[in-house]
Amino acid sequence: MKYDWILFDADETLFSFDAFKGLELMFSRHGIAFNEADFIEYEKINRPLWVQYQNGEISAAELQQTRFRPWAKKLNTTEQQLNDDFMNAMADICKPLPGAKSLLDSLKGKAKLGIITNGFTALQRIRLERTGFADYFDLLVISEQVGVAKPDRRIFDYSLEKMGNPDPSRVLMVGDNPQSDILGGINAGFDTCWFNHQNQPQPENITPTYQVATLIELEKILE
Repeated sequence: MKYDWILFDADETLFSFDAFKGLELMFSRHGIAFNEADFIEYEKINRPLWVQYQNGEISAAELQQTRFRPWAKKLNTTEQQLNDDFMNAMADICKPLPGAKSLLDSLKGKAKLGIITNGFTALQRIRLERTGFADYFDLLVISEQVGVAKPDRRIFDYSLEKMGNPDPSRVLMVGDNPQSDILGGINAGFDTCWFNHQNQPQPENITPTYQVATLIELEKILE
């Protein structure tokens, strides 16, 4: 095995993350029929917040609460309560992506495995337990707990320290987001694999070591 450590992003790399379905379920529990138009309005607020979060301009708590502010007023509840309800709904609909379990099975015992995620603590832990994936991983690094998000070099340095400072060239970072996962991994000195399952154009300034459309492809490369 070429790598001592293989690090994964979580959302849309190991697990499906269907925010619309999660919001639909969450709001149905509040007696509201959430629709595509509502989702478009939500994303107008949510997406820029994620960019700010990844750039280190706002905290995880600010992101979680600001995105639900308009709804909290309408429903006469708190932003925090809606965020908690959303995390619970996302956990309830969580599924591993096709090929994820097979890939982890094929790597177990051959390399150490870790997760570095910008997702939030509440959801990550529940999903790992419910999917039975928790036992595969030697490392779980969550940006909310570290205080910086990918692609910030500090979250990768923190991870390396937790891993016992292996040679970065023997670490592979796998993720679906070229900006946070791949650029972050390259800057940390890792090999990278862009899991481009949504067939996006490759950004000009980011060149991953590998690019795959399925996790089965990655399993074959690593064999």
